[in-house]
Amino acid sequence: MNIQPYIAQLLYRYQCVTVPGFGAFLTETQSAQWIESENSFFPPKKMISFNAYIKNNDGLLANHIAQSEKTSYDYAVSAIQYEVLNWKKILLENESISIKNVGDIRLNADKNLVFIPSDQTNYLSSSFGLSSFVSPVVKREIFEQKLEAIEENTVINLEPEERKSRPYLRYAAIFVLGLGLTGSIGYSVYQNQMATETLLVETAVQKQVNNKIQEATFFIKSPMPAVTLSIKEGKMPYHVMAGAFREEKNAQKSFEKLSNQGYKAKRLAPNKHGLFPVVYGSYSTLAEAEKAKTEIQKKDNPEAWLLIESL
Repeated sequence: MNIQPYIAQLLYRYQCVTVPGFGAFLTETQSAQWIESENSFFPPKKMISFNAYIKNNDGLLANHIAQSEKTSYDYAVSAIQYEVLNWKKILLENESISIKNVGDIRLNADKNLVFIPSDQTNYLSSSFGLSSFVSPVVKREIFEQKLEAIEENTVINLEPEERKSRPYLRYAAIFVLGLGLTGSIGYSVYQNQMATETLLVETAVQKQVNNKIQEATFFIKSPMPAVTLSIKEGKMPYHVMAGAFREEKNAQKSFEKLSNQGYKAKRLAPNKHGLFPVVYGSYSTLAEAEKAKTEIQKKDNPEAWLLIESL
């Protein structure tokens, strides 16, 4: 069975798609980009990476194959195991594996897996229909040169206006000037009167305020109740897994052991396979989870693995 199309389908919906016994494909959203030197624009997309240390079966790929092929879960797991054996055989023969629309995988000189992602498919569903494009360079120099040429060639001629003497306007101006002088004197008197009245009102108001303040008596019958603020913890979808147990009592023992060792251990809700997961700790970012997992693998449990889901 070819499991490659099912891996690509799941990358549209999930951040981590694990191929049991082989590794996991991880996605990370990249913002839109503009390359100024090339005038190129690229829409937001999902960047794909590969982690060869995440090998445990989380049931995602097998369950998806079983539903798509209308077969049993166990058969889907067997089909994945068979395909992984073929991949490993091809890699040992110094050949690369090409996963359609995902990328190529090969072994380097140190026998480590090297993943080269494919850039042909954008797995970010919100960017569906968007594609990269190159914008032509906008040349503004030509327009500015034409504008300068127009300004240089434009000549403005000013012709003096002929005026005729009108004697009656002289008397009208004298009359208007007289009205202005009378109005300015009257307005100055009005302003002084208004300022005096305003000062009297402000003084009276301030006196009443001072009297009220002196008469007021402040008292507190009882202490104010304490205010308790609760801060809601953010989502922590990255979990370093210690194991998933079929018996709840075994999960409780593992949880207590890890807690006594100083880990911020948790017991997650039973998954759809009826297993009881126990984690070393939960983290809000992938970087924190990867760092913790590496330390735990070196110090305590080389089989510790990463689970990515929302609580």
